[in-house]
Amino acid sequence: MSGETPEARANRGAFAILFGVSVATAMGNTGMLSVLPAIGRQIGIPDALVAGIFSLSAVLWAVTSPFWARQSDLRGRKPLILLGLTGFCVSMTLCAVVVSAGLHHLAPPMVIFGLFLTARALFGGFGSATNPAAQAYMAERTSREERTQTMATLAGAFGLGTVVGPLLAPLFVLPVVGLAGPMFAFAALAAAMLVVVHRGLPETFKPGRGETPPRRRGVLPWRGGGLALWRDPRLKPFLIFGFLVASCQTAQTQTLGFLIIDKLGLPPVKAQGFITLAMAAGAVAGLLAQWGLIRMFRMGPKDLMRWGVGAAALGNIIVAFAPDYAAVAIGYAIASLGYGFARPGFTAGASLSVDAKDQAGAAGAIAAINGLNVVVAPLFVLLYERIGWGPFVLNAIILASLLAYALRQAVLRSIDKGGAREEATIAGLERSDEGGV
Repeated sequence: MSGETPEARANRGAFAILFGVSVATAMGNTGMLSVLPAIGRQIGIPDALVAGIFSLSAVLWAVTSPFWARQSDLRGRKPLILLGLTGFCVSMTLCAVVVSAGLHHLAPPMVIFGLFLTARALFGGFGSATNPAAQAYMAERTSREERTQTMATLAGAFGLGTVVGPLLAPLFVLPVVGLAGPMFAFAALAAAMLVVVHRGLPETFKPGRGETPPRRRGVLPWRGGGLALWRDPRLKPFLIFGFLVASCQTAQTQTLGFLIIDKLGLPPVKAQGFITLAMAAGAVAGLLAQWGLIRMFRMGPKDLMRWGVGAAALGNIIVAFAPDYAAVAIGYAIASLGYGFARPGFTAGASLSVDAKDQAGAAGAIAAINGLNVVVAPLFVLLYERIGWGPFVLNAIILASLLAYALRQAVLRSIDKGGAREEATIAGLERSDEGGV
């Protein structure tokens, strides 16, 4: 590239490796999510508990991310990237072994659930080390002018993985390993990336030199100075809006697979391909919003939040009363398009609402709500077991209320319009920080 600096050329290989790490992690997480409903039905784990498997991991992600971010400042970036990848690989392997045991009825369903929950929790506790270290690695090796595009590339890797993961997962549902096959495959991919990172990623960071300030990006909102930001009237409306939007998206995504299995009336394994297609359609719709429409129409945070929750509410209503599978998939894609607008809207709005000195705390608060919102998903799945259309109608009501909130709340109504490129970048990074889903 003609405008590329010598430093950027020297770092191209390292950035390609980190791109691969992000793709592999996103593929594994979304690929596992796509087969989870079928796994639960096949083993006999209640649907709500299946959704709960991701909840503990998400909470641990929110709690441990700040700790690992600080450790990357003390011990270097590469060791923490390797630690996170190892946590992902070990967690995925153990999940595959546990699922295999469940599919072969080697233990009661509730024992399998407990082991599955614990195995997945390892990712939340240790896998969270990769993201902050990778972002710091890239930030240290780019100029201010290059950083936005570099971070956008890292975010794009995560978005690519969310599309590819569900599409690849059914290919590994093989006769011997069954529904555990995708997890074995993604664990093998993580192991390969471990070798690539260990051998190919240069580390120039010298721990203890004192030249890197303490990272505050992931400071927990309930500890220390972060608490003030949650009470700050500039930021609080965005956190309320963001938590509810993220909760609606997580609830809809984790309920989708069960709905499709029931709608089609097929055995879980045979319904897996239909779940995969619907999830891939939603991922593509979300990427269309973040990579295309936001830039094309130069939408600011205010417009993104309003149009986003409106479209997501419409999509949930379509899913709730869909007469067939096609309508479910269309409704889910429309809802995902809406979330693809709304999430960058509140993320960019939160960033624009505070001063430079509070940017790290604001980002940490956003990262926390992206982990903690996952704990509500089992409640929505429980509602689905009682009333099939219930969680989607409840989502629509919450999202419609958020539209009214965005139209009437003074801070949300008056937020300045930011650049479309920067908002899309922030959007992608916000999604890449989400550990639970």
